Amino acid sequence: MKEYLKSQIISALNKSGLSAASSAETGIDISFEKPKIESHGDLSTNFALLASKELKMKPRDIAQKVLDSIELDPRLVEKAEVAGPGFINFKFTDGYFLSFIEMVLEAGETFGRSEVGGGKKTQVEFVSANPTGPLTVGHGRNAVFGDTIANVLQWTGHDVTREYYFNNAGRQMRVLGDSVRLRYNEILGEKIEFPEDHYQGEYIREIAQHLYDERGSSLANVPAEGIFKDRAEQEIFEDIKKSLSRLGIAFDVFYNENSLYETGKIKEVIAALDKAGLTYEKDGAKWFKATAVGGEQDKVIVKSTGEPTYRLPDIAYHIEKFRRGFELVIDIFGSDHIATYPDVLLALRSLGHDTDKVKVLIHQFVTIFQNGEVVKMSTRKANFITLDELIDWVGADAVRFFFLMRNIGTHLNFDIDLAKKQSEENPVFYLQYAHARIASILRFAKEEGLPVGKVQQGDRNDVDISLLKEKEEIELSKTLGNFPEVVAAAASTYEPHRIINYLQEVAESFHRFYHVHRVVIPDRKLATSRLAVCLAAKTVLANGFRILGISAPDKM
Repeated sequence: MKEYLKSQIISALNKSGLSAASSAETGIDISFEKPKIESHGDLSTNFALLASKELKMKPRDIAQKVLDSIELDPRLVEKAEVAGPGFINFKFTDGYFLSFIEMVLEAGETFGRSEVGGGKKTQVEFVSANPTGPLTVGHGRNAVFGDTIANVLQWTGHDVTREYYFNNAGRQMRVLGDSVRLRYNEILGEKIEFPEDHYQGEYIREIAQHLYDERGSSLANVPAEGIFKDRAEQEIFEDIKKSLSRLGIAFDVFYNENSLYETGKIKEVIAALDKAGLTYEKDGAKWFKATAVGGEQDKVIVKSTGEPTYRLPDIAYHIEKFRRGFELVIDIFGSDHIATYPDVLLALRSLGHDTDKVKVLIHQFVTIFQNGEVVKMSTRKANFITLDELIDWVGADAVRFFFLMRNIGTHLNFDIDLAKKQSEENPVFYLQYAHARIASILRFAKEEGLPVGKVQQGDRNDVDISLLKEKEEIELSKTLGNFPEVVAAAASTYEPHRIINYLQEVAESFHRFYHVHRVVIPDRKLATSRLAVCLAAKTVLANGFRILGISAPDKM
């Protein structure tokens, strides 16, 4: 509708001799917003106010000239009028809104999809936890958000690669291997003073026990670097993949940071920075001269020990992303990265790479509440709550939904008690119940002999949309038609919570309709048309759930 109105306004400007206002040279865009007050119409444009200076006319005069010349299809637009200082408000017909029902039923599972992404080759990097322990709730928020962003981008026509970046080398992995070795020796009866800087969780004991069960005491004098580290990495990574699988998350690529060293990519970055005159030696370390290219302070990239800081492999990894042809790179990090990723982008830009292709999304921490109190620690894994435990407590659907309810830039309080409730207080239950209720209506309608199957399968000869005249029917249809725009907006802003907010509107609108109007009634034609509305609502809810990665139950 926005494109239609825009074309009609441009045509009216040309007819009324005001074509300069719509020329490319002026830079004035004809855009539309939904008025905050319902009586002001369905869409409004402030174009006349923006064009006033260019045309040297009062905004209201411009708006009136446009309306005097505009030709609008009366089947679509009921009324257009000048309002306030020069806004043009448009009110659409009920028939236009009811046409959304046909659109939804025609598109079915594809309703809401678009090609606005133009097939752009897009990488979404998320989770990227090193294999040193089970995923925590913090990793869970990252995982769910990243997977949903990937879903939204796929729905809008991007060519998406889901990627997990990890490191299985370095000090942390040596400590992991030694942690397992020490627990193994404890199983052999050796008295161990376990170092505080080692990994404390019960999962370390479990890995050690598995080795003992398989190898007995034969590993008593084996160093940590070999089988202990390798087995720990193997078992932990398998657990990580299983945890993600429980949430329906799978990756296309697992990229190992260590490969950047093995293939010489790290040395290439150092050489490139050296050549650009952006490094210097100080206190035995190599520094990136960030202040020379706009940074606030210089940063160490190679320690005095010869070990690179994390910035260096991150720079090399992103150069590889560009080399692999990604046109859009999305990095999803926890808030502990907020002060560090700018250094990586600065170095990339300094080396001639287009950092406008990189979008960094930072999520805040998660606090788990139960019985009104903070849940502080796991009883089994260590001093953190694992993602698996959270899934065990409330289920995968609630985990995904609650992680997506808020903008990732805000701290999230995850209420276990609310997530467990089987009532309308629980927002995910409320939405899924709306879907299940519609499924129940359709089952009952079928039992009563109404042509549910025919309507579902595309044979809608019995559906007369014009019979739908009630306010609640029109409002529900209007809401359903907004879905493609909501999906596109969620993709462009990287805000999947917009979809949740919208689906809540759909559920509320459906419940208002259902509470006032029975669907299965003696008037067979009206009943069939109302079934079409129900089917459309069910389709939109299911498509939204598919993007969010939650189930669409037919019974609850």
